[in-house]
Amino acid sequence: MTVLRARGVLFDKDGTLFGFEATWSAFAAETIAELAGGDAARAASLGRALGYDLAARRFHRDSPVIAGSTREVAELVAGALPGTSAEALEPWLAARAAEAPLAPAVPLAPLMEGLRGMGLRLGVMTNDSALSAEAHLLTAGIAEAFDFVAGADSGHGAKPDPAPLRAFATATGLSPAEVVMVGDSLHDLVAGRAAGMQVVGVLTGPALEADLAPHADAVLRDIGHLPDWLLSDVAAEEAREGR
Repeated sequence: MTVLRARGVLFDKDGTLFGFEATWSAFAAETIAELAGGDAARAASLGRALGYDLAARRFHRDSPVIAGSTREVAELVAGALPGTSAEALEPWLAARAAEAPLAPAVPLAPLMEGLRGMGLRLGVMTNDSALSAEAHLLTAGIAEAFDFVAGADSGHGAKPDPAPLRAFATATGLSPAEVVMVGDSLHDLVAGRAAGMQVVGVLTGPALEADLAPHADAVLRDIGHLPDWLLSDVAAEEAREGR
């Protein structure tokens, strides 16, 4: 009889299901240009506020956008653009983000089908908006694979608060210890650990293995390696016992 490390998997979205740089870097440059309206000084101010290198067209590793909620990003933008408000910018940013061109970290449909076939309950918890998360999952053709999808605006809170992660466990009838949280940032891993879950880091976001390893049960190149990780200890134990 095969025994898995977990009965549920809760994924982060950006940098985990979708490659962070490939999805968001060019999109950010376009959005900054649109917000700046052709004003180079405004664009530079936005780049500094968002931790984005305009020349290299990529986010700095410590950018607050990487793990930030849509609301937090709206506040950063408003702080860099006098005369604007986070309240007005937040829905605009959410709608723009929902249209971002996606770069799946791995072929997602077969992976999710395989995980469901292993009897796992699946969820997504992102600090992006729920609107953006649902749009991206629909576009990727994997929305129906998930039992639970939440954004920072879904009423459960935002990572690194463990509350939205525990909401997944509650919704699926699992104990937190039966769930593995998979993400590319310290926010994901800290939230998962605080929720009492297993935690796995992936390297499809800006963070390096050295950043994630001290806080994770394992660090994988990408989520495509997750099925093997879920079974690896079981296989080793059965080999030792001659089964």
